[in-house]
Amino acid sequence: MGYQIGLISLGCPKNQVDAEHMLALMDEAGHTIVDYVDGCDIVIINTCGFIDDAKKEAIENILDTVELKKEGIVKKIIVTGCLAQRHKEEIAKEIPEVDAVIGIGANGNILDVIEDVMVASEKIESFPPQSELPLDGQRILTTPEHWAYLKISDGCSNRCTYCTIPSIRGDMRSRKMENIVDEAKQLAEIGIKELIIVAQDTTSYGLDLYGELKLPALLDELCEIDGIEWIRLLYCYPDRITDELIETMKKQEKIVHYIDLPLQHANDKILKAMNRRGTSDEIRNTIEKLRTEIPDVVIRTTFIVGFPGEDDEAFEDLATFVNEIGFDRLGCFSFSAQEGTPAYNMEGQVEDDVKLNRGDIIMQDQLAIMEEKNNEKIGNTYKTIVEEYDSYTDSYIGRTYMDAPEIDSVVKFTSAEDLEIGDFAYVTIFDFDEYDLIGEVR
Repeated sequence: MGYQIGLISLGCPKNQVDAEHMLALMDEAGHTIVDYVDGCDIVIINTCGFIDDAKKEAIENILDTVELKKEGIVKKIIVTGCLAQRHKEEIAKEIPEVDAVIGIGANGNILDVIEDVMVASEKIESFPPQSELPLDGQRILTTPEHWAYLKISDGCSNRCTYCTIPSIRGDMRSRKMENIVDEAKQLAEIGIKELIIVAQDTTSYGLDLYGELKLPALLDELCEIDGIEWIRLLYCYPDRITDELIETMKKQEKIVHYIDLPLQHANDKILKAMNRRGTSDEIRNTIEKLRTEIPDVVIRTTFIVGFPGEDDEAFEDLATFVNEIGFDRLGCFSFSAQEGTPAYNMEGQVEDDVKLNRGDIIMQDQLAIMEEKNNEKIGNTYKTIVEEYDSYTDSYIGRTYMDAPEIDSVVKFTSAEDLEIGDFAYVTIFDFDEYDLIGEVR
């Protein structure tokens, strides 16, 4: 018997890929998948539990769905994902209306959970080892028809002192290269033009499986696939930006000159306390090498302010670093103390108002950097992929190679000729609005 199922997926792209695997299993089994929750037999909430804001969002979604269940609008609720993996006891105890709480290792058994939850009178709990999370298999994409995430591994073997990922997802497990390539070919066959490579630690790909860093070799294989025009790299650790990887980015035209380096800090004392590999000078050298070898490279990064022990001097080092390097894209987050991590009980915890103030300083500095960089782009023409059409203004929204979807800036532009979503156009920039570029197809 098929059920009507709605799925709410929260958090990062890796979690989104997990949801897409579950959607494919449910669809193949004959269930009806809908993009709403009202009237559903089952609502599955695929949660994120990485930081406090993500946990809050997940809990709010669970409680909202619980209210719908009380009103008879939905019948059953299944909670999975990182929050369920990490806080199973709390969810089971404090939100009794949830019918099933399952860990990420149970995602591959979602069909059994669905059948059981519809007949069970008691709460279902299932927490197999995280290593049982399926990394291969069919997906129903929840991204637009022209781009998709391609997850090449799951879990993380780094032990950053602020991070819960290893305890939630386990050590890094790389997928077999041939399986990744086969999936990428399938994506190309259905019209995907841009692959966005994701993992918790993309640059460590292959180390566990092959005993060596295999990202460059994987990229070479992916670049051979017809139909794929752009390949984008996210979540790259700076200490594993090898000469081979840089050379691969240079020689392969399909790899866009964009790289995401989550640096987290620039003060050596804080980097050491975070258990990050490498020093501030080594990070500078990596960035310098990238910019020397690939002059038009766009570097995105993220920083954490207010980590325990971040005194005024350490923060000043970070602010100076941000202004000296001049990142093309930057996100900044306040440290969020997570239970079970070494940083949770570290001395030198920073007050919340100080964290917020420091974050504001970094982002104000970054806005000035972006304005300067965007001003330099006026008059330039960029290959742009069309994401949306705005009928009200008769204009389009798109992305250049400089922007990853959903996290970076956009280009707002007009075109005398009609364009389709997923088309490429060459847009000449004539203005900008803070982070976003404004242009026209000539």
